[in-house]
Amino acid sequence: MKNYIDLNDIEDLPALIAEAIQLKKNNDQAQLGKGKTLGMLFFNASLRTRLSTEKAAKLLGMEVMVMNAGTDGWALEFEDGAVMNSDKAEHIKEAAAVLSQYCDIIAVRAFPGLKDKNKDEAEQVINSFKKYASVPVVNLESATGHPLQALTDAITVMELKKTEKPKVVLTWALHPRALPQSVPNSFADVMKRLDVDFVITNPEGYDLDKRITGDTPVVHDQKEALKDADFVYVKNWSSYDNYGQILNSDETWMFDLEKLKVTNNASVMHCLPVRRNVVIADEVLDSENSKVIHQANNRTFAAQAVLKNLLKS
Repeated sequence: MKNYIDLNDIEDLPALIAEAIQLKKNNDQAQLGKGKTLGMLFFNASLRTRLSTEKAAKLLGMEVMVMNAGTDGWALEFEDGAVMNSDKAEHIKEAAAVLSQYCDIIAVRAFPGLKDKNKDEAEQVINSFKKYASVPVVNLESATGHPLQALTDAITVMELKKTEKPKVVLTWALHPRALPQSVPNSFADVMKRLDVDFVITNPEGYDLDKRITGDTPVVHDQKEALKDADFVYVKNWSSYDNYGQILNSDETWMFDLEKLKVTNNASVMHCLPVRRNVVIADEVLDSENSKVIHQANNRTFAAQAVLKNLLKS
């Protein structure tokens, strides 16, 4: 593994999942990262991604440097050939080259603007670091994907599944803000790579990018989709076709106890943070079916497995 930008960087997904589960059981890699440094740059806020990745690095013996790029450093220019006579004080060419001297791995988090689909899909920030850095780059969530979360979710499903081929449903839910498609994109991508019966359910107008979902069934009747589900992943996203827009405020899509009863006593997942009684009802989040804390714990071991493979190579 040379970088971890998206799921295509994983050579053997089942092997990486197994490796993460083993690390969860027995962390014995503290010498692997000794003398190495992970640099993390956050263009957007983070809780789980930041802390779990920092913990993962330290479990490998690495030193960690964290920087909030929007407030702690110079404004960066990403356009090649730019005339830098505005507020951008440093070009990514120099910034990435210098960081590569200070860090052995660079991890970057940068959200989409949700205004210009083409610009967001170009993934300018993460791809610029990949282009100009001379050390491995890790995606801590970008405009269109969150591969560390997706690996976490795959680990969680493989750990908790009770049947050989479980039914996994990704369901849209209401949210007061326009959210990116990055988490559902990567979740759909990783589920397609596993031996599961995968279904997506969302209102009309909220279908994800078909280049990612492929032939995955998309059902616009939520209760129909939820029937006999073994896992339900609840997540909001803004419209892809009407890019970045909130098309409706349908509160009936909240996942509650009545929806849970339609499933096969499903394990309920969410990447967090979750808006209680908007996205998922208290009665579900506080039940034994809720696996959101278990899922969040797996963030550390997903990150550790990725960092371990980057260090080894």
